[in-house]
Amino acid sequence: MDFSNTYADHTDDIIDLFTSTFTASEGAEEGALIGQLVRTILATTARDDMHVFSAIEDGAIIGTIIFTRLTFPKDSRRVFLLSPVAIATTQQGKGLGQNLLRYGLDALRDAGVDVVVTYGDINFYAKTGFAQIGTEIAQPPQPLSYPEGWLGQSLTAAPLTPLEGPSRCVAAFDKPDYW
Repeated sequence: MDFSNTYADHTDDIIDLFTSTFTASEGAEEGALIGQLVRTILATTARDDMHVFSAIEDGAIIGTIIFTRLTFPKDSRRVFLLSPVAIATTQQGKGLGQNLLRYGLDALRDAGVDVVVTYGDINFYAKTGFAQIGTEIAQPPQPLSYPEGWLGQSLTAAPLTPLEGPSRCVAAFDKPDYW
């Protein structure tokens, strides 16, 4: 298995992975919603505002994680949002998601990113260094329907201290449905 940060030639495969994975776990409506979100992210987000990492086995994409810029105009730190994440249903439970996340976090650290936040299952994301944070640490761009799932971590030697001011996400995420 290989990890890759190139996605331009694989956008349809990545969209299909997200659609099928979320359809299997959450139903057809959610699968279509997340598939469309990924299509929009890949089509409309500036290259400097996005990092896409995939796991590839025998030429097939079996996992993908996407990071998009989260801007705090009053704070100089570089912050990215991890979302969404998809691991092929046949590959789940084998540690692939954790390994892919570690690969992506290391690449972001090497690229000078200071902080990563995500919105999801603490039991899964804690395995790769995420911890629950309150909105006083990082104000989300939209109200959270599940505040317990707001997670973050510093990618530097410094602890995660409050990010100043309100945040802005990329346009694809700027909808209450995703929060």
